[in-house]
Amino acid sequence: MSDLMDHQDFHIGVVGLGLMGASIASAMILLGHRVVGLSPVVSEADQTAAERIRRTVRQAIARGLVSGDEERYMDLIEFSNEYRSLSSCDLVIESVVENLGIKKEVLTNIEEVVSGEAIITTNTSAIPINILQQFLKFKSRFFGMHWGEPTFTSKFLEIICGDQSEMALGEKLQQIALAWDKEPTLVRKDIRGFITNRLMYAMYREAFYLVENGFASMKDIDRACRNDGGVWMAFCGPFRYMDLTGLQAYYHVMKDLFPTLDNRTRVPDFIEKIASEGSNGVSTGQGFYSYTQQEAQAWQTAFEIFSFEISQLKNEHPPKALKDLS
Repeated sequence: MSDLMDHQDFHIGVVGLGLMGASIASAMILLGHRVVGLSPVVSEADQTAAERIRRTVRQAIARGLVSGDEERYMDLIEFSNEYRSLSSCDLVIESVVENLGIKKEVLTNIEEVVSGEAIITTNTSAIPINILQQFLKFKSRFFGMHWGEPTFTSKFLEIICGDQSEMALGEKLQQIALAWDKEPTLVRKDIRGFITNRLMYAMYREAFYLVENGFASMKDIDRACRNDGGVWMAFCGPFRYMDLTGLQAYYHVMKDLFPTLDNRTRVPDFIEKIASEGSNGVSTGQGFYSYTQQEAQAWQTAFEIFSFEISQLKNEHPPKALKDLS
């Protein structure tokens, strides 16, 4: 990891300190950036965010991912609810809820206080960048940044250009992300869902089809994904995997299989019912599976530990000699 002093002159604002915003802010201070963490509305969530950020810092230190004591990092973040606190930021990352009206208000307020040289980005996985770009006066400096959770250990980051984004700035953001030790993807044309969501939601749709039509249970589908794609996808992507395992077989299977795959455009009744009841998975104790409070906490803790450990393993594979050739 880069030395703490490497990034201190590049100031970052994170607007919205929910789960993802707090995670992004944690990653930035662990990389040595000075950060303004802004909650547009003062609430109890501010304290929760500070506690969550401190916890992430403590875990990173305990696992040897960074050195020093936690106060060294916590001193790098300033919590605020005033937009003018963003005035010195070189990069602002908006991470409020996926609501078009709220994002419009927040992005407008950000642009009013930052310098003309500041890059403004939105952490979104659902709203097209071309739509959000229309809310800004200076559209060329606006980009999407789609982060993976947990932000600090995940190598994932999509940088998305809108139709009016300046490509050179997008490439600059990609270089910045490389300095953060990410493996960033520059999405040069805006498309709904970007890259990974489009791939993953195609898989989710087929998973619903298999359950609803009695081909397999949810547990069996989770088990199959975990032990097949869940293994090789941590090593390489689909095109490399087909090369590794013989693309001729995939070519012949595709001709027979593609016509049978689910291609409906509506949300499956299966998830419609669960969502309409207000269920949200481990956070509410009910989702596709039921969880006691103890089980929910155990799954969340296991996911945190796994995320740290898989990140360390991915750093070793594929070996650097192969990465240099790609």
